[in-house]
Amino acid sequence: MADLQERAADFLDDKLQTLADLDALDHLLSETRSHHALLKQQLQQAERDAHDARHAADDHASSLRAQHADFERVQSDIDRRLAIVTRSDTTDDAVNRFRGSMDKLLALDIAGRYTERLKEVDALSRNATTHLDSSDEAALAAYHQLKQLNSSLGPLHEAAEGAAPHLIDHISRTTHHVRGQLKDAFAARLEAVLKKIGWPKRPETALLGSLHDDWCSSVCNLLRLQEPELEAAENAKSGPVVLLPLEVLVQPLEMRFRYHFYGDKPTNRLDKPEYFLSHISDLLDTFNDFMVANLQPILLERFRGTDMALNTIYIDATCAFITALLPMLRAKIFATLPQAASQPQLLSHWVHEIMNFDTNLREEWRYDGGYGAVGWKGLAWEVLVSQDWFDRWLHVEKEFALSRYQAIIDTPDSGELDYDSVDPGATKPTKAAIRVNDLLETITDRYKPLSSFSQKLTFLIDIQISIFDRFHERLRSSLEAFLTMTSSVGRAVQGISREEQAQLQGIAGLDRLCRVYGSADYLERAMRDWSDDVFFLELWEELQDRARRSTSAKLGRALDVSTVAERTSSTVGTDDEAGALFDETASAYNRLRVRSESIIIDVVVSNIRESFRPYTRVNPWATLSTATGSASSVHPSSSSPLAITAELDPLLTYLSSSLGFLAKTLARAPLRRIARHGCAVIQTQLWDRILMAHSFSTAGAAQFAADIAAICDVVDHWAGDGCAGSGLRKIREGVGLLGLPVRGARGSSPLAINEASNEGQAEADTREAEDDVRLGLWEVEQRIFADNEKARAALEELGFDSLSETEARHVLERRVELGS
Repeated sequence: MADLQERAADFLDDKLQTLADLDALDHLLSETRSHHALLKQQLQQAERDAHDARHAADDHASSLRAQHADFERVQSDIDRRLAIVTRSDTTDDAVNRFRGSMDKLLALDIAGRYTERLKEVDALSRNATTHLDSSDEAALAAYHQLKQLNSSLGPLHEAAEGAAPHLIDHISRTTHHVRGQLKDAFAARLEAVLKKIGWPKRPETALLGSLHDDWCSSVCNLLRLQEPELEAAENAKSGPVVLLPLEVLVQPLEMRFRYHFYGDKPTNRLDKPEYFLSHISDLLDTFNDFMVANLQPILLERFRGTDMALNTIYIDATCAFITALLPMLRAKIFATLPQAASQPQLLSHWVHEIMNFDTNLREEWRYDGGYGAVGWKGLAWEVLVSQDWFDRWLHVEKEFALSRYQAIIDTPDSGELDYDSVDPGATKPTKAAIRVNDLLETITDRYKPLSSFSQKLTFLIDIQISIFDRFHERLRSSLEAFLTMTSSVGRAVQGISREEQAQLQGIAGLDRLCRVYGSADYLERAMRDWSDDVFFLELWEELQDRARRSTSAKLGRALDVSTVAERTSSTVGTDDEAGALFDETASAYNRLRVRSESIIIDVVVSNIRESFRPYTRVNPWATLSTATGSASSVHPSSSSPLAITAELDPLLTYLSSSLGFLAKTLARAPLRRIARHGCAVIQTQLWDRILMAHSFSTAGAAQFAADIAAICDVVDHWAGDGCAGSGLRKIREGVGLLGLPVRGARGSSPLAINEASNEGQAEADTREAEDDVRLGLWEVEQRIFADNEKARAALEELGFDSLSETEARHVLERRVELGS
């Protein structure tokens, strides 16, 4: 009671805290009464539910007590009766005796069922053998029932945890025995037919009359006998099964095969596996028409509409015949190959002959081994994978490839450039590069027939890419050796004389560099072409598919994705569609090619600077009174009417010899790149050390223009028209501006006349430009030095687009007439 009063007080304290709460007292009392009424209703309902639950519990307890009493009464009656039946004093003793009686009854029942099953098996066996002479249909029907019984007991035996091993074994042996009897009988009939047609001594293709009926009957009986086995094999996807009629047909062929290719016969040669392989091909050529004409209609009729209709080895007579021939061939290979394996080259020969045989069956005879679109893996796959000869064969092939590669490298002429094996306008590789490429193509042909993806990939990485890497390292070492010998430190360490260094800086050095450049370019292009080949494209697509689907980062045969990507392409396993098998290797050769081209450019540029020195030491430009006053020689390649300055001869000679060699060795694109770099250096030397360093009279400017024209002639002669025009554009415009006549005249611009003289067309171009007014030196000088806008307009009018306004002013300042 005190607790209730305390709770009421707490409630009122919570609800009535301020004077304003007293105004809502009526509302609070109303809510309290409503809540009290609701709680009272809930209490009444709970009391009713509790009363009902107690009543139900009492009823259930009464029912259980009644059931227990009934059970005790029934159990007592059972025990009394069991004791009377078993004559036992105690209940436990009575139960044990009763269980023993039941076990005996169960054993008796099982024995009865065993006896019934044995009688059934015995009856079916007798029916099959007794009807064999009178009715083939009845004999086959009895065998099929027996076969079905044997097949149905197997799962029951396993489900019963091996409860009837002796029965299962007896039925299995009986089924096998009956099958053997039927097979022997039907095979004997077929052999009798074959004897009549003279098999296998080139029998006639068409069988007529009773001979045809006997043939069809014998073949059909054997096929019907084998039909349950074929259905089981097809459902289990267990591989090809030889048809029984073809076993009979192949028996004399196998005897002939063993006669020729076993023992000490001359045809049985360990080093000539092609003998027995070609013998199998001859058998196909000889007897295929007979099979198609006589066996094909029976197979179609027998298997049409069944599960075997989709399997070519059952529905196609040729494929069935091949399947029947393969066992004797397989036995010969597996028995003899270990002897051949003792000689590495012989093992390689065996494997390649077997692969060629597989290819012949696939392509010429369309044999798929019954695997449909998946295709037949071939005898080579069985040898290399099932018999585990792949690692041994791969080692043999790798040793052979590396020895052949070393022989190529050791050939005395391997480092020479080959001018005859490629197009005249292509970059010339070394003979070693061409031979290495031929070797790698041969290696591709040797492993292309393999059916295993992992074997192909292993061959590619371990042999082909390995040889590519070896040759790349050789080219790179050659390039490093050249750099070492041409450096000052290298010369001091290796004791290279000045004469030897001069040779390396000359054509001999370019030849050595071009060997590296040409070989790298040739093999890089070869790899790009290989990447577009169907074989390598399919290999790449399968590699990508497997890498993307792989969850363990493995691709088979201990190949992981990261290792393969490192050796082939970094895009392996990604969604990049631009990758290829030889990306990494081709990139390495590309870097080597770019680097060797850069070194060629450095050598050419260095020699140009060295050859240019004599020309920089002469200074007749301001004192010449005529255009030929200081000239002492005329270069043969120049079309200019003016004599060329004698000090320019070293440069012209070097350009002619180096560009001539490069034009014969390199393709047009790299040749022009090198020539443009050379022209850039020449232009810089002419501009800085000649044009900007001296003053020029009118005759001096003309002589300078003739010298530049001679350089352009040499460059264009070897590198192609227009190369010097673009590479020496600025200096030619500067000389054109420098050589303006004092007074203007009608005619072409100075640069146009200069370009026309270089091409031997001055008169024609001058006639075409008769109406153009040629600006004079004084007018140009006034406009150039006036302001930038007038200067640019004057330069555009003269046709000069490379010179800036400032450079034009510096050029005009070098003219003697303006300086005075």
